[in-house]
Amino acid sequence: MLYAILARDASDTLAQRRAARPQHLARLETLQREGRLVLAGPLPAVDSPDPGPAGFRGSLIVAEFASLEEARAWADADPYVAAGVYAQVEVFPFLKVFPR
Repeated sequence: MLYAILARDASDTLAQRRAARPQHLARLETLQREGRLVLAGPLPAVDSPDPGPAGFRGSLIVAEFASLEEARAWADADPYVAAGVYAQVEVFPFLKVFPR
């Protein structure tokens, strides 16, 4: 089943985000190679594709996992969690309707 992972950044964590980004992306690349990643990306803090020093509000990931518990465990092990970037992480079951 698909799950949406919505993570919200803590304040003033752009430097930690940048430092942990290679490890964060490596985990997403693994999901992609396995054919389980639907989409993933950051949520800019301002209305711009390059938010600069404003940084990000969080991240959105939609991927396939065997269960809600597995999705939560995967999200909890994210390098951004360990680096203190994420202040809050929510995981929801997700039903993809479009695109078909």
